[in-house]
Amino acid sequence: MPILPNTIQTIISECMDTARNWIDANPDLTKDLAQARNSELFQSVYSKTEPLVSVCVGTYNREQLITARCLPSILGQTYRNLEVIVVGDACTDNTFDQLKTFRDPRLRYVNLEHRGEYPDNPKYRWMVAGTKPVNHALRMAQGDFITHLDDDDEYLPDRIEKLLHFSLSRRLELAWHPFYMQNADESWYIRPCQDLAYGSITTSSCLYHNWFKRIEWNVNAWKMREPGDWNRFRKFKHLKVKAARFPEPLLRHFKERTQQPSTPVNSNT
Repeated sequence: MPILPNTIQTIISECMDTARNWIDANPDLTKDLAQARNSELFQSVYSKTEPLVSVCVGTYNREQLITARCLPSILGQTYRNLEVIVVGDACTDNTFDQLKTFRDPRLRYVNLEHRGEYPDNPKYRWMVAGTKPVNHALRMAQGDFITHLDDDDEYLPDRIEKLLHFSLSRRLELAWHPFYMQNADESWYIRPCQDLAYGSITTSSCLYHNWFKRIEWNVNAWKMREPGDWNRFRKFKHLKVKAARFPEPLLRHFKERTQQPSTPVNSNT
């Protein structure tokens, strides 16, 4: 039987991931994770009735989108035990003046003094832009579980409640889900995200155990021709993270450069 093109592509991708793991995966992390898994501290998050979830948001000059779309979809979650951390990549607009209008004690924010240093090439810049603020947010995070949201996207209202229950009931270290993706014409389709693989998941579709926050984004991931999010999750996968897919779409991922909020948080897709 001939090998199908998709199968060939999968084999090539797996070989490339293996080669990259040899280059940049820290071998000490495997040992550290094995020891951590046997500790009471690591396992204690699964016995908590309402573990704290940290939601990390990096942003740069998206004042309207983060205040009208992103943050309302987080603060309006049915699960309430959250800390929401917004870090600006040296924003120069009114984002942080607007954040002061949110009267929610769960919200914390900081605007970095200097912007991250990213490559000039637009393609490579896209791969790693925002690395500095999301890493800063990770260092601030105190939650038992960590999750993220892009500053121009939005969660469905029960996203964290469902994903957290799914993770706790199966004692998962990483859970991910399908999501709604917006086409150029503003119509929507569902990205099924069947596998923990490049092109199948996005940072905002994942929730994970706080141990993994020590694996930060690499601003040089572009040199390996990888987007920063997959460069990071590839390391999770290399560590054999205990992961599973939640079957429902729980996120709306808007088309790039959509600058005006156009879909109410609680509207049907």
